[in-house]
Amino acid sequence: MFNNYVFYSSLLASIIACVVTTIGIYVINNYKKWGLKNINYFICFAAGVLISVSFLHIIPKSFEMSKDAPIYLLVGFFLLFLLNRFFKLFLCNKSDSINYCFGLIPMIGIGFHSFIDGIIYSITFNVHIFTGIMAAIGMIFHEFPEGIVTYVLLLKSGFNRKKSLIYSFSAAAVTTPLGMLLSYPFISNLDTGLLGKFLSLSAGALIYIGTTHLLPEAEKESKKYNLLALAAGILVAIVIILSKRG
Repeated sequence: MFNNYVFYSSLLASIIACVVTTIGIYVINNYKKWGLKNINYFICFAAGVLISVSFLHIIPKSFEMSKDAPIYLLVGFFLLFLLNRFFKLFLCNKSDSINYCFGLIPMIGIGFHSFIDGIIYSITFNVHIFTGIMAAIGMIFHEFPEGIVTYVLLLKSGFNRKKSLIYSFSAAAVTTPLGMLLSYPFISNLDTGLLGKFLSLSAGALIYIGTTHLLPEAEKESKKYNLLALAAGILVAIVIILSKRG
């Protein structure tokens, strides 16, 4: 059943994510030195929140809702893994320019991932407003570095500044509210069991993003306060979850 409050909460979260991604692109375009200096801290914080929220709240909630949730958790994780492999193995081989491929492959992958983010907002907010907010906290924080990464890779691959701005905004920012709007009519009509399965699927995707996308990226450049930023993300997730239970 369509719920105006849930719909607008999901839409607001996806729009905020879009705005944060856009800010990331704007910052790296206008304040390149500051953006590159602090990007790792945003990545670590986002990883801490996403992984903690998935294990401490989203997965237990999905397991309560559906006995088949563990299977969908596994599927969600490996689905994103296979999609990333597809982008790297096939799309790059079809590109006429290796330099352009260096930027286009991550752009397509990030674009699809951002679209999935929008679907995750639809799923989590339909389960419970609190579940949606918890997922949104980590996801929105990782949008900032995502916008930066998309823009920088496009620029380095040979696209000019204007095209890098347009392509990174279209792929990393606009796709999130688009994914939410297209998925909501379907997600909002699911029963509890199916919603639990999709919630578990989204948890698998979030864990993949945190463990194989964000943390390895942060480890490429060992910053002084990386562990502190990661711990801060974990702590924020734990505090919010405990306050909700209390």
